[in-house]
Amino acid sequence: MGAAGHIGHDDPWYDALASGWGELDGTGAPAPVVPPARREEGASRAGEVYLGVQRSAAFQEVRSRYRRFVVPGLVAFLAWYLGYVVTAQTAPGLMARPVAGAVNVAMVAGLGQFLTTFLLTWAYAWHARLRRDRAALDLRWQTQELTRGLKGGER
Repeated sequence: MGAAGHIGHDDPWYDALASGWGELDGTGAPAPVVPPARREEGASRAGEVYLGVQRSAAFQEVRSRYRRFVVPGLVAFLAWYLGYVVTAQTAPGLMARPVAGAVNVAMVAGLGQFLTTFLLTWAYAWHARLRRDRAALDLRWQTQELTRGLKGGER
């Protein structure tokens, strides 16, 4: 194992390829796949592409549509959940009131929590499919084309 606390290549628990380091150079550091100058130059140009997409009106519209659905949905669901918890603690008599046979208000409200979780998940998927997916895929395609052009230009 070498020096105390040092993990070397002879350690059976160390796997350089699985750790994402890939091949190592002679010093034990990861060997760069792309020369550092080209990697930084390409990364900065790709960063400019992504920043340009982030600033675009199409991206802002996708994010706006996302927020317009998620924020009210989150607020409503948290209010419903906290309302259930607070009511269970402050009004146990109300929660114990029978609805049908052995089923009481607490059981109905608890099952309502599960139902609203599934309904909110369905509504999110429906909203994403109708309001955001096409625009997001278009942005992704444009970004891929722009970054692919950068990679082709570096060769």
